Parts: sequence; C-alpha cells; structure tokens
Amino acid sequence: MKITLIPGDGIGPEITQATKIVLKALNIPLEFEEMPAGESAIKEFGTPIPEKTVESIKKNRIALKGPITTPVGHGFRSVNVHIRKTLNLYACLRPCKSFKGLNLPFPDIDIVVVRENTEDLYAGVEFQKGTSQVKKIIEDFSLNYSPEETGISLKIISEKASHKIIKFAFEYARKNKRKKVTCVHKANIMKFTDGLFLDIFRKESKNYPDIETEDRIVDNLSMQLVKKPEQFDVLVLPNLYGDIISDLCAGLVGGLGLAPGANIGDDIAVFEPTHGSAPKHAGKNRINPLSMILSAKMLLEYIGENKSARKIEDAVQKLILEGKTLTYDLGGSASTTEVGEKIASFIRSS
Repeated sequence: MKITLIPGDGIGPEITQATKIVLKALNIPLEFEEMPAGESAIKEFGTPIPEKTVESIKKNRIALKGPITTPVGHGFRSVNVHIRKTLNLYACLRPCKSFKGLNLPFPDIDIVVVRENTEDLYAGVEFQKGTSQVKKIIEDFSLNYSPEETGISLKIISEKASHKIIKFAFEYARKNKRKKVTCVHKANIMKFTDGLFLDIFRKESKNYPDIETEDRIVDNLSMQLVKKPEQFDVLVLPNLYGDIISDLCAGLVGGLGLAPGANIGDDIAVFEPTHGSAPKHAGKNRINPLSMILSAKMLLEYIGENKSARKIEDAVQKLILEGKTLTYDLGGSASTTEVGEKIASFIRSS
C-alpha cells in the first residue's frame, strides 16, 4: 500500500524518521511517497502546501503527516486547516488513553475526542479592523465599537456538517463498543449555533438507542475532566472546543507527546500527532516521537492491519513500563531515535 508521507517542519522530520523505524520492524507492505509541506516548501514552491502534495493525498487516499508550523498572528494560514477543508476531512479523531507506568493523577483514562473539522471559527471568515466589512457589520447591528479598533470573526455552524460529525461519533462508538457519547457545547449562550449543534445531536441520538447520551456545557466539562474524567467516554464537539478540550485530555494522560490524531473524511484520512512543530527543538534529536508513532498505529487500524497496530501499542506500553528509554518529557534522557529503535526492537522480539 502506498502512503503519502509528509515529514513537516521543525521536529517533524525527526519524529517521522523514528516512526519509519518502527513501521519497518513490522514487515508489512507499506510504501511511502514523501511530499513537501510547510515552511521548507515555501522556499522551493512559493506555497506552504504545494498542489502536488494535495494531489498525492487524493491519489493514495491516506497520509501520515508530521507537524507543520503555523505562524501566530501573521503569515500564511494553517496548512492543517487547508488540508482538512480541501479534502473535506470533517472528523478529527483524538484518542487520549493513559499508559501504565506513568505518574498520573488519573491512571485509567480512555477518552476519545471527536472534533468537527471544517467550520466554526476555523472557517476563517474574518474581517480586519478598519475594513468596509467591519464598518457595515457594526452599523447593521448597532454595535458600540469603533471600526478602526475592531476585528471580527464569524462562527459558522451548519446542519450538514453537524450531522456528519455527530453521526461519525455515534458510528465510532458503536464500532468500538463504546458505551456513551457526550455532546459538548455552549448552547446556553450561542443559541443559534451551538444550539443547532445540540439539537442535531439530540435528534441523531434517537438512532442509537444502544448508546448512552448526554450533553455538557463546555466550561462545566472542563472542570469535570480535571475532577472525574473517568465518567467520559466519547466526546463530540464543534471545532474550537474540540481543539482546546483535546489538549486538556492529552494533559491528563501525560502530555502532547502521547497524543495521536487523525483527520478523516468519507474516503481519505490523514494521520498526525496533535502537537506542533516545536522549531526551537529542531535538529536536537530529543523530542518524544510517541504521538507520531501512535498516529501510525491509528493508520494501521484504519487500513485493517489490527495485529500490527496492537504490536505498536504493546511495545509503547513495554517501553514506558521498562522506563529506561524515555525522552526528557517523561523523565528520561533518551533521544528521539533511541525511542524509535527501542520500540522496533520490542516489536521484532514479540
């Protein structure tokens, strides 16, 4: 099977290489088509996401991607958002599962975050201060703001996108024998956007009488997650809340270095770690590659290589329990490469 491989920026190439070491140890027929994206691609192609990279993903239908730098407050918009919107990867799947051997306040967490991926504030409908659009919005709604001092973003929630992500969450729960789906929202304040999302959840839940359902206001959910996270199973959320809550859940299980992710559409999927490119650590060979390795494990599950996926998870668990080959964030001093090689050795001896 041919897979588009995008090493990414910053630490991306290093954790990608460690992941390739692990996958090679499995001896399964995977072929990688390496493609550019991110800051390095700008120099050569004049764009952070060359068309040939997008076409490669469309052709192969599956990709493994390292983190890509997104400038804060300036520069190009997120490559990740562009890929998700262009390929209609409407579901962001982020499992947060604790491994034994880590010193965690809650040792038995197993939460799956299902995040809508294409709209909400991430739709990118923004108006810069001082523009005619800002002036018109302020005038039309009689807002007490100065157009010269005000920027505006629009929150977009549609029935179509909400239905797709909520159905995805229920289907995922049923397929993976999950017992409960929680809808997360702020419908008490945003009645026509989050209220729409919640209404569609309540309607769709009637098609899944075998699954327990509930809804939580996002601020209350945040508190409950750090008090009693064991009460949650599958969370389905609009885009912005999903981004924030998935990082919170990652923190509960040891950090973003242990947080894999996937962006899934009807027939295309891109797997990637949930953390950023950490450019200040680039080239130092010290970053934890487990989120990328676990993303590859999710990729294997997606293509039906469940035994190989299980070998990766078992090897990661063994690595953590042994405690001798861990990166600095987990209390060790091992390099990125050493972690990949150690996991590969566990797989070969299994």
